[in-house]
Formats: sequence, C-alpha cells, structure tokens
Amino acid sequence: MRTGIRPRPLRCTIWRREAFIKYGIVMFPTDLSIRPDRLAVEVETRDFESLWFPEHSHIPITEFGGKIKPPALPEYYQRILDPFVALSAAAMVTTRLRLGTGVTLVAQRDPIWLAKEVASLDYLSGGRVLFGIGYGWNRLELENHGVQFGERRSVLADRIAAMKALWGEDEASYSGDHVAFGPSWAWPKPVQQPHPPILMGASAGPKTFADIVDFCDGWMPLRNKDLPGEIAQLRELAAERGRDSATIEISQFWAKAQHDQLDLAEGYGVSRSIFAVPPAPEAEVIEVLDRLHRLISER
Repeated sequence: MRTGIRPRPLRCTIWRREAFIKYGIVMFPTDLSIRPDRLAVEVETRDFESLWFPEHSHIPITEFGGKIKPPALPEYYQRILDPFVALSAAAMVTTRLRLGTGVTLVAQRDPIWLAKEVASLDYLSGGRVLFGIGYGWNRLELENHGVQFGERRSVLADRIAAMKALWGEDEASYSGDHVAFGPSWAWPKPVQQPHPPILMGASAGPKTFADIVDFCDGWMPLRNKDLPGEIAQLRELAAERGRDSATIEISQFWAKAQHDQLDLAEGYGVSRSIFAVPPAPEAEVIEVLDRLHRLISER
C-alpha cells in the first residue's frame, strides 16, 4: 500500500507525435462483472494510463396505468457499484494506474462528504485521482435526490466551489445558493494540489463550456457532432475569458478503437482516449483488453 506520496511518472503513457498520448479504460463495474480490483491489475499490466468508473445511485422505475415500465437501459445500470468504493479497491492493487470517475453526478451528492471521498481516495492512492464530473441526465434520479432538473448545473457549480474550499483551506467556510457551512476542519487534503484534476463529462454547449473554463481542468466530450469545431469553440471562449486553453485537457470518452479515428482525434488536440469494455465476466473482459492493448502498442 502506498499512502501520502505522489505517484511515479506513468510509464504507461505512450509517446507519439512529439506529445504524450494517454489511453484509458472505462467500464460499468457491477456485481456480475469482473471485480474492480482484478480489472485494475489487468488494465495496469497492459500499460493503460487510467481506469474510469461511471455512477448511478439508482434507476427509478416509472408507472403507466398502474403497470411498471422498466427503464430503456441495459441491466448493468441497475447493478453498478459505488465508484469510490470500487476505485479504492483498484487503488490498493496498483501503483501507477490513474483512477477516474467517469462521471461523478455531483448534483446528487452531498458536497462535504464528496470532498472527503475524493481527498481520501487521492491520499490512499498516492495522488492518482482524476475527478470526472457531470450534470446528470436522469430527471427522476435527480429529483429523488432533491434536485430539480433545471437547477442541476447551478447546483453542481456551487458544490464544486464548496469542495475546493474544503480541499484548499485549513479552516474552510462557504456560502452559496445551494451550499453553506461555517468555519470547519476537514482532512485529509488531496495529495494533488490544489486538488485532483476536474474533468467535465458533458456534451458541447455554451453553458457547459462556460463551466469548463470557469472551474474545470479538462473536458470529456459526450455525443459530439463536430469535435474539431467544438474544441475550437471551447478554446475561443477560454481566450475571451483570459484563460490559456492549453490548461484545458481534452479526453475522448467512449473512443472508437480504430487507428484512423484516433489519428483524427489526436490531430484535433485530444490527449487522452478512453475505450469502453463490457461489464462482463473476467475472461471476456481480458479478451477485449488484449485486443485494445495490441491497438495502442501499434501506435
């Protein structure tokens, strides 16, 4: 176990085109799939840079005329493990692998507890957390957590600001529209200072880009229609607001495992591509990992 120290440089980073290109893996960890600790070992062994776990607290079931209507989602949405518990298991059996939330539904979580969870994982892993965040898309799930769908963006922004105060101040306090607390002590602080990288996982749009420029360290595009144009828009907004666009890392989530597609993305400025593997038993997942490892080894 490595605690309280910064990680060594990641030898699983791939050198290409005079820049470091990174490759990661994302999977929905469930009670029926490969265990997160076993997955982490296999991912690190194959020289991937990062492992990402999504989250949903629950999937509400709707009723129509007294009949249950199951959500039109794969079963693994119902069975997903808590990402921080799963990533803690992954942290204990690896030394280099970056540990990403892909993504944390911040508006559905208590920010004081969430700040402690992120900082605790960063401490226990020796500073390997990548904090992927998202607004949330499931209206009923949000409402079950007491958040109206139309307020989820402002709630997220307020909670991230409160968390930064807890991470960065020995005696923290915060007062916002959705979060307020008086002078408080909260340790551990993250190993990565001022905090783990915050990456917004969301589709392109003016509001999303404004949030990324204002308080995030990166963007993970979802359902992009014109990635090069969208990246250009984000960079333009950053320049207008006086921020160096080079400080905003672009990570391609659910990347296509094809050389030509990866070449295009890297040409646009994507520095991390994250491939999905199925939430399946160990043998099936390892077969997919082997195939993806051959792909990145050829690049």
